[in-house]
Amino acid sequence: MFHLSAPTSGTFFLSLLLGGLGVAAKLHYIPALVPYAFWLVCAGLVVLLLGNLLKSL
Repeated sequence: MFHLSAPTSGTFFLSLLLGGLGVAAKLHYIPALVPYAFWLVCAGLVVLLLGNLLKSL
C-alpha cells in the first residue's frame, strides 16, 4: 500500500527540533512560543511523516 523509506538525517533533526520546541513551549521554557506549542509539535510530526512517505525528502 505505502512504500515507506527512512527520512534523511536533516528531515529527522528538523522534526526533532520542531517537536522539542513545542514541548519546551508547552512547559513554559520559551514563553513567546506558548500559544504555538501544539502546532509546533504537529508540524514536527507532519515533517517526519512526509520524510517517511516521500523518498526525496
